[in-house]
Amino acid sequence: MSAHPLLEKVRTGQLRTDLPSFKPGDTVRVHVKIKEGDKERVQVFEGTVIAKNRRVNQSTFVVRKMSFGTGVERIFPLHSPVIEKIEVIKSTQVRRSKLYYLRGLKGKAARLKEERFSEAVSTEN
Repeated sequence: MSAHPLLEKVRTGQLRTDLPSFKPGDTVRVHVKIKEGDKERVQVFEGTVIAKNRRVNQSTFVVRKMSFGTGVERIFPLHSPVIEKIEVIKSTQVRRSKLYYLRGLKGKAARLKEERFSEAVSTEN
């Protein structure tokens, strides 16, 4: 059930449409605006998307990376103005929507299978 129709109109007006489509298992590079004092800079967080929570205006996604042998996870709101841009680096084939099992894997065991793109091969005879 939706709340007040005017409230819903304001919420949907704040949704971002410039973000690429990505799914769990993809390796993404998230450019985040960091404010330090009166200065603002962009910091890049690169890792594997392990979960997406899909709500209309409160969608979030979880990115996990390994930093000096320690797993670091960060939850990003999808429609936040803090996110400058998202780049999809690599797309992989997974069979689950939540990849929380990657937390217990290390090294080669934590690799995901590359997604195969069907390319049209022309045979000239």
